[in-house]
Amino acid sequence: MKVLVTGGAGYIGSTICSALLDQGHTPIVLDSLIRGRQEFVQDRIFYQGDISDQSLIKQIFTDHPEIYATIHCAALILVPESTENPLGYYRANVQKSLDLFDALMQNGCKRVIFSSTASLYDVVEGFSVDESAPLKPSSPYSRTKLCMELALEDFTRAYDFRAITLRYFNPIGADPELRTGQQLERVSHALDKIIEAHTLGQTFNITGTEWPTRDGSGIRDYIHVWDLAKAHIKAVLEFDRVFSEFTTEKYRVFNLGTGNGTTVFELVQAFENVIGRPILKQLAPPRPGDVAGAYANPTRANTELGWYPESSLETAIELGLKWFAKRKEFLGLDF
Repeated sequence: MKVLVTGGAGYIGSTICSALLDQGHTPIVLDSLIRGRQEFVQDRIFYQGDISDQSLIKQIFTDHPEIYATIHCAALILVPESTENPLGYYRANVQKSLDLFDALMQNGCKRVIFSSTASLYDVVEGFSVDESAPLKPSSPYSRTKLCMELALEDFTRAYDFRAITLRYFNPIGADPELRTGQQLERVSHALDKIIEAHTLGQTFNITGTEWPTRDGSGIRDYIHVWDLAKAHIKAVLEFDRVFSEFTTEKYRVFNLGTGNGTTVFELVQAFENVIGRPILKQLAPPRPGDVAGAYANPTRANTELGWYPESSLETAIELGLKWFAKRKEFLGLDF
């Protein structure tokens, strides 16, 4: 089976491509390489270009008319950057995605799997959210994702087109074979910052310790990126069955998380257990825009996609450490 993967030279997109290859499928990668890496598409079918380039999309489908579905991962994803440059984010994530969906429909691609985010959710009592939980996107980045979710839902109602949206919680770790991993020059997620601080002998700041969680630190749902990648393959393989057995609509949303909330203190403790010693750490006030957090209720993905995460938090941490030890040589990046 051939699957078009936009953003397939980025962290998550490249991991999805590796998982597709491992299961005997053929990813067709489209990436501008603005944030993606050339190293991640070696020996893969690769088209360098913009997702809004309709002539390029047409060429891809001319070359590969048997493409079964499109997984749309291409996006700008840095929250602070989105606050500084919301216009750029709306152009990249909304305007260009609209052009992409138009081109897909023109070229007969009627199955789309959209990469979205759990940062759409509002904070709720108990912190566990299912797909019907209230939404409250808190940054221009997350609002661009909500815009595209709404657009996709409208498109499925008007056109011969179906879409699955996957709301990611907090991806960590790397491809188990270390073919790909986090590629951004400045790491920003909690585990990556812990690895950076540990590797450089610096102090990790635990920001915010008075949230209404069990230990006062923020709570998240950390999911191994390899489990996340395999969920996309499940979404492709079960796509038609989802719409024939579970809904009369042509649009479906799934949470992708472990179903377990992990606080920052607990993440630090798990990291220390993996390396076998304490790290330098200190308490700090919350950053602007920080929230207590949330974790997934993934029952719908379990039931309809037959997907369950398999990796432990410790396994994801171990692979994250191995990847960051490799990436300086592989990508020429320190952190």
